[in-house]
Amino acid sequence: MKIIENGNITLVRGIKASGIHCGIKSGSKKDLALIYSESLGTAAGVFTKNLVYAAPIRICKENLLDHQARAIIINSGIANAATGEKGIDDARQMAHLTASALQIPTNSVLVSSTGKIGEYLPMKKIASGIQKAASSLSIDGGQNAAEAIMTTDTFPKQIAVRIKMADAEVNLAGIAKGAGMIRPNMATMLAFLVTDAAVEANLLQDCLRNAVNKTFNRITVDGDTSTNDMVVLMANAHSGIKTISAKSKDVKKFIDAVEFVCLKLSLMIVNDGEGATKLICIHVKGALSEKDAEKIAFRIAESPLVKTSLFGESCNWGRVMAAAGSAGISFDPKKIDIFYGSVQVVQNGTGFAVETEKALKTYLKSRNINIDVDLHMGRKSAKVWTTDLTPDYVHINADYKT
Repeated sequence: MKIIENGNITLVRGIKASGIHCGIKSGSKKDLALIYSESLGTAAGVFTKNLVYAAPIRICKENLLDHQARAIIINSGIANAATGEKGIDDARQMAHLTASALQIPTNSVLVSSTGKIGEYLPMKKIASGIQKAASSLSIDGGQNAAEAIMTTDTFPKQIAVRIKMADAEVNLAGIAKGAGMIRPNMATMLAFLVTDAAVEANLLQDCLRNAVNKTFNRITVDGDTSTNDMVVLMANAHSGIKTISAKSKDVKKFIDAVEFVCLKLSLMIVNDGEGATKLICIHVKGALSEKDAEKIAFRIAESPLVKTSLFGESCNWGRVMAAAGSAGISFDPKKIDIFYGSVQVVQNGTGFAVETEKALKTYLKSRNINIDVDLHMGRKSAKVWTTDLTPDYVHINADYKT
């Protein structure tokens, strides 16, 4: 598998994209993106588990019942959440307008929105914007689409890879947005993946769900789960390869590539966490089950005391131990080992205090911090990625309207 430098979604054969300003956001910031496949392909989606979910989620689930899609229309600036029947009608109208502009069936269009909750979409502006986005579709439009889905993001998030299969090369690419309200079951994040592989529908759904569980569902900035969030994958078969099924020789290559792209996009989201100065990986191992390891890792990753200590570049390992012990998972505290990077700070439940502070002084100034927690109870493990908690995070969210 090869990462394509400066690659984006339009590297994928048969994919065109656009990103334009239609007037949802002030000034000239892009706020409407369109991703279009030249042919109908299989599609899969994973959506927020928040009971308060936005209108576009409902439309996507309806339109994915046949496991096919050809276009995705995305607006940023307004979430179209908590907008009642009008919001649902507006989301349906977005799909219909896009389908009409592209001359394709309405049920082959997926809809996504992100931004402020509780406001209605300016449908006249969106209607004219959809026409403009459709006429602007281009094989050079991937960058514009990545920019148009941003809200509080500070940079566009995109990646493209090329996979060498037995009978041809396959391209896989994705874009994402997200910086705050990040938590498993997806939150204030969107991701759209496309591939020119031909993939059997059930495999595509299983592949995406498993990848999301190991990547997007293992990141947390603040523990909040939002209303609009989704990961969608379209496969249009333009590479000419035989359809990948669970029994295909190259199936593992494709599965690994999807997980890789999802991981890279999810880490970009955490790295862009609102006000963040650190990207932190919490690795819990030696657990009796993966679920146990995951639960402890999240408890540590979401502890305000742990996160603030890392912002302060302090090796406060006691907070890590306390968070692990309060996760509701049984383990023997006398067996626990903790490492900050390569430096062991706790052995058999006992810490090294002053000596480790001196050894870690330079390491804790790094952007990337790894904390390993070994329970010595079993063989299962889990990684969770998070950020530090900073004054800038408070300022950004204090000023942001729902």
